Amino acid sequence: MASTVDITDNNPALDADPDLPDNPAHEFVQFGAGCFWGAELAFQRVEGVVKTEVGYSQGHIPDPNYRLVCAGTTNHVEVVRIQFDPEVCPFTNLLSVFWGRHDPTTLNRQGRDVGSQYRSGIYYYNENQARLARESLEAKQLELKDKKIVTEILPAKRFYRAEEYHQKYLEKGGRSGSKQSAEKGCTDPIRCYG
Repeated sequence: MASTVDITDNNPALDADPDLPDNPAHEFVQFGAGCFWGAELAFQRVEGVVKTEVGYSQGHIPDPNYRLVCAGTTNHVEVVRIQFDPEVCPFTNLLSVFWGRHDPTTLNRQGRDVGSQYRSGIYYYNENQARLARESLEAKQLELKDKKIVTEILPAKRFYRAEEYHQKYLEKGGRSGSKQSAEKGCTDPIRCYG
């Protein structure tokens, strides 16, 4: 079993999320990869991912909401918190989805989405995740050659679940009302806004 890392920062409001995975054999990880709607759907489709939730992490105020996060004053990132079974889904599988899902070389933006809440990040819950994340970044940097990766790799701070309408947004139909498949193994293109 991987050793755990103390992910507190001496601020009780931002201590690591007290929630534990539903199953003690499962793990959590948080990823910031631009707008959390498309990222969540990509991870929902991965075999061994037990649960996904979108929310806010890495900021400096407790109980943020979407409006505050979008204002850019809280330093929160839009993240997907993933609960996964490492026996079925090795952490490296999640890292592959993460790197393939967004452009890790654009600072505080993904496509038309601009702001620090859209920054690229891997927020780990144990030292094994941290090591594998760093190794994967090094490998991705070699692949990208001269384009500098700006992804941050940091201990996960407390996860604040986003408003209910954001949860499984694209699976529920997004803006267009056209539902997108979250079935395991689905390879349909993801329409980021529905």
